[in-house]
Amino acid sequence: MMLPMTESVLAPGVILRAVQTKKFKTSMLSVTFLEPLTADHASLNALLPKVLRRGTQRHPDMESLSAALDDLYGGGIEPILRKKGEVQCIGFWGSFLDDAFVPQKTHILEEATALLGELVLAPAGGKEGFLPAYVESEKENLLQKIRSQVNDKLQYALSRLRTQMCQGEAYGLDKLGTEAQVQAITGEALYDRYREILETAPVCFYYCGSADADRVERAFRKAFAGLPNTQRHAVPKTKVQMEPEGPVRRFHDNLDVNQGKLILGFRTGGGFQDVSTVAKGLLFNAIFGGTTNSKLFLHVREKLSLCYFANSSLAQNKGLLQVYSGVEFSNFQKAEEEILAQLSACQKGEISPDELEAARRSVVGSLRTTLDAQGRLEEYWLNRAVSGTRFAPEELAEAVKAVSREDVVQVAQRVQLDSVYTLRGKEG
Repeated sequence: MMLPMTESVLAPGVILRAVQTKKFKTSMLSVTFLEPLTADHASLNALLPKVLRRGTQRHPDMESLSAALDDLYGGGIEPILRKKGEVQCIGFWGSFLDDAFVPQKTHILEEATALLGELVLAPAGGKEGFLPAYVESEKENLLQKIRSQVNDKLQYALSRLRTQMCQGEAYGLDKLGTEAQVQAITGEALYDRYREILETAPVCFYYCGSADADRVERAFRKAFAGLPNTQRHAVPKTKVQMEPEGPVRRFHDNLDVNQGKLILGFRTGGGFQDVSTVAKGLLFNAIFGGTTNSKLFLHVREKLSLCYFANSSLAQNKGLLQVYSGVEFSNFQKAEEEILAQLSACQKGEISPDELEAARRSVVGSLRTTLDAQGRLEEYWLNRAVSGTRFAPEELAEAVKAVSREDVVQVAQRVQLDSVYTLRGKEG
């Protein structure tokens, strides 16, 4: 049975998606502004929700905001920054006890939505601009976050592959921006960016809970009545490079690490957008390296012991495939050769019925568990908003069931190696 989702246009460029279900004890709200990922604005956009979360005109500090959330049965609202293709997604998500589990005449939905609107539209400092102390404090926090990225060696290696593989493409930019950009931010520039986003960026509202769609729409309309009624730009598009521009490019860094990281970046011949292409891409990825039954896991890791781990992931909007692995320094070449051999096996159709069905069960099972996790469900519908599609998880699961081995082979045959990145130990 499908979870009912109602989509409403509250104003040009302002969309509300409401999923009605009684399966959760909490309701989830979010507001997301969709901005093109650019070098000029990345750090400003990353800093903005953190500063907004510091306080509002009615609740001017964290202590006052915490008290307001405690009054809502211990609810929570957090700033969130996501990168979807070449789109920077800026906003807040909130989780609150669902109205079905509180005394009658208690209106958690309306009060929580009002607080969400207050955070976005009525920041501490008012029309005079952001409070300087909040801006400087959150600048320092953002700088620390940028600097600490190197501590997670796998995520650092993946980021380095994307940066170097996608030079000149927005996808190669870090969603947090750079240290130099953060240090250059002034309170005035941040407030100007805030006003521009309020007036021009597409807005996605989201709700998941037991309230009916009409009530949810009324709550959001009232809470965000102060949102400028202006002409908003279209949802940003992600540019897809169909194939590599030339020979395979190789990059590496040397750090004080005991385990190497081998990251391979592939172009897939296009993006995965409509329900059919997404289904085919997901199933191919599951067979190749996306599950514990995949070729990379069973052959490269288990059978040949060339990697501590070997997985693949698909960037649907951008049309990129990334293989990431932990490798002994002496095994870089052997591991790369075997990874490419397993891709070649997919391209030749060397996929057994058991492999195909195990992958299919895994993908369908993952989509079904999305329906049982509010955070994943919100993320799923945000992906649909960015890609301009509306198919539900249940529809995608049915499409996966219809994918044939020949469909998977066709996807595999379009995949071409673009770049290889290795994270090595310090020389000498």
